[in-house]
Amino acid sequence: MDPVIIAGAGPVGLSLALALARRGVPVVVLDEGTGVDERRPARTAVLRPDTAALVTRLGCAEALGHERWTGWRTVRRRGVVQEVPLGAPAGYGPGMAAGPGRPAGAETGTAAPVHLVQHDLTRTLRALLAHMAGSGLVTLAPGSRVDTLEQDAAGVSVHTRGPAGTWWRGSYLVGCDGPRSTVRKLLGIRFPGRTAVERHAVAALRTELPRPGEALLHRMPPWRDADDEVTARPLPGGVWRLDWLLPPGRDLVTPEALLARVEDTLTGWCGDPAPPYQLLDTGVYTVHHRLARRWRAGRAFLAGDAAHLLGALGTQGLDEGLRDVANLTWKLALAWHEGATGADVLLDSYQTERRGAVGARLRAADRALPLVRASGGWSTVRRTVLPGAARGHDALLTDSHLGRGPLGAPPAYPRSPLAPATAPSGCVTVATALGEPVADVPVTTPDGTTAGLRDRLGGDPLVVLVAPGTGVWDRRHWLRAGLMPRLSAAIAALPLAAELLVAEEYPGAAAHTVLLVRPDGHLAAAMSGVRPAELYACADALRGGATASGARTADEETPRKALRKAPSGTAQDSPTTAGH
Repeated sequence: MDPVIIAGAGPVGLSLALALARRGVPVVVLDEGTGVDERRPARTAVLRPDTAALVTRLGCAEALGHERWTGWRTVRRRGVVQEVPLGAPAGYGPGMAAGPGRPAGAETGTAAPVHLVQHDLTRTLRALLAHMAGSGLVTLAPGSRVDTLEQDAAGVSVHTRGPAGTWWRGSYLVGCDGPRSTVRKLLGIRFPGRTAVERHAVAALRTELPRPGEALLHRMPPWRDADDEVTARPLPGGVWRLDWLLPPGRDLVTPEALLARVEDTLTGWCGDPAPPYQLLDTGVYTVHHRLARRWRAGRAFLAGDAAHLLGALGTQGLDEGLRDVANLTWKLALAWHEGATGADVLLDSYQTERRGAVGARLRAADRALPLVRASGGWSTVRRTVLPGAARGHDALLTDSHLGRGPLGAPPAYPRSPLAPATAPSGCVTVATALGEPVADVPVTTPDGTTAGLRDRLGGDPLVVLVAPGTGVWDRRHWLRAGLMPRLSAAIAALPLAAELLVAEEYPGAAAHTVLLVRPDGHLAAAMSGVRPAELYACADALRGGATASGARTADEETPRKALRKAPSGTAQDSPTTAGH
């Protein structure tokens, strides 16, 4: 079968290529650039725990740079909202307990977000892909810009211009080629939304701030006359990224004005005189909110910035792009390896799940934005956006940066097309709702290996038996004990490969609960005891089989036919606002 063609060699395209290749799917990466990324210290990203874990599983732990803290808690000091890492030394911040990793009193933390420089991530991904190039699974084609796209029932043909201009043949095509995506334009897919939602001035500098390692969010700092907002993010090597929210308009930010902001901010935080610093990079970036009308057209898909743009109120575009990768990888791999059985339902579910999740996040940001930014508007935010909330807008913003709440939490897919049309008998409720990301509990494999549940993601679906006391079982006999023989036989009979794991406990689950977990870490089913027929039905639905709840296929919504450059604005693509 032909390889999967990936247009675009940013972090999303490279991550998708690496994830597919590691599942045995050959890939061709069409890179418009030279294959060497420009070093821009001010171009950084924040990865939440789920996307940082994906990057780690791909082998890019070193790109995450600095030490990973065990979690964060929020502290407000004189108008500064600070994300204080749990596990920091005693005295690191007010309220910290003496013991490492233990917050004082009843305070709780969340897993730490990771701040990283984007070119460090892409450099590591390129190196890993280059290492695999000799395996025959990876073809890297720098200097290749897509200019023509054709589809038929068996695959996709793509022509590129440039020094190595030629035709490429693939089984599928994924456009990861950014906001101005050529693939999206050739498919005739509209990209509606809002332009210039926010503007920020950015500076990357090496200096010493009073509390190393703490991300800061400072609203209305006293040294500024205007209603301002300043964010500082720690990066490896003593480097900080500082962001200033700019007032509406398109006023030019001069180098002198940017340096004045740096001086004012450092003086405000550290006292006069400001500490010495080395300015590494500067820039101004504009936040747009856009959502592609379709994410799949026949055998072509969109991912990352080609499919969505967001970034206001702490939402993270790269985070969402990597979640696209996690969702699409296992579905493309299954369709590529297993063929056409249920492939349309399976592949359509990528658009349904991911477009729905990103659209909900855009709607939440668009609703909150004018109220949060309005002077004295927080009471309206509480009443309109977050009914019953007892927190200020600082907390709303900080939650987003921490990966919590409607703007930052990992997505859930509660109405997935890959759920059985009828809930199987024996289904039970656990602390994780169907479609939500699973809790990262310790698990054991049949060979005695122990790991976190999320460490086993990215391959086959997981079947987890909750069996208290398994930690004391003799590994030579445990596959023949209790429910294990029947469960092992049920897994062997499933319509797709799955990995058997055992957990001592799982939140809200009784003993002998069986969990079916998707390769991207979302809960597909929870049932009481070993029920082979019900487990089979859930696994069959997971691959888009006859029992899946999704009734429509891509052929019904988007006829799969030979596609040359489609006209802009097809009948299905009426203008809309982002997220609606």
